[in-house]
Amino acid sequence: MAMNKDIYTLTNIGPDDISIILTKVQRSFNIRLDNKGLKDVDSFGSLCELIVNKLTDDHTENWSAQHAFYKVRSIISAISGVGKCDIKPHTKLSSILSADQCQRVIATIEDELDIKLNALQPKQWIIGLSVFTFVSSVIVCFYNLPIGATGMLCSAISLLLMGNFGKEIHLKTAGDLAAKVSREINLKTKRNNYISNKIQVEQKLKELFAGNPDSDPLPVTWRSNY
Repeated sequence: MAMNKDIYTLTNIGPDDISIILTKVQRSFNIRLDNKGLKDVDSFGSLCELIVNKLTDDHTENWSAQHAFYKVRSIISAISGVGKCDIKPHTKLSSILSADQCQRVIATIEDELDIKLNALQPKQWIIGLSVFTFVSSVIVCFYNLPIGATGMLCSAISLLLMGNFGKEIHLKTAGDLAAKVSREINLKTKRNNYISNKIQVEQKLKELFAGNPDSDPLPVTWRSNY
């Protein structure tokens, strides 16, 4: 085992030992590793990454758009008073919700499902005005740099801040909103599973490389190679 500035290499592990370890890995995590996936694996870190991605992809339970639609429909119905049977995937949100109700629907969805939809945006004319001011300020810079630079700075700040004060929903239908909810929940779940799997996989691999789950894990790091 060679050590150089906290980077440990597994130079004493031969191909046969690696093959045995990979067999144990597949059994331990109930996954299948093929040659295509293993061809770029050349370090402890890359092996961990491969296993984590495999576990995350295989074992993440996805929220379907239909499942999300039922949840969205229930919330819309509770806030708007419109019957659930009257809310279809193609139903336009603007036809059943006021601007205030849209904001309440989005806030309720985000609160109940613990996600961030970023579905509200400022009115289009406000965005257009800020963009026009920015472009105009760029042109003014050629004639009066201080004034032009000030205009660019103000318009840039307004463009950055207006996202925090969104008032209009940019999604058109209940189905669009449901698809957005489904996508955000799945991304969050996958992200959380990835972090959890990464910790567990790294610990388990160290035990497998040590050759005995009861022994102290090998001092390998994410950059250790073999």
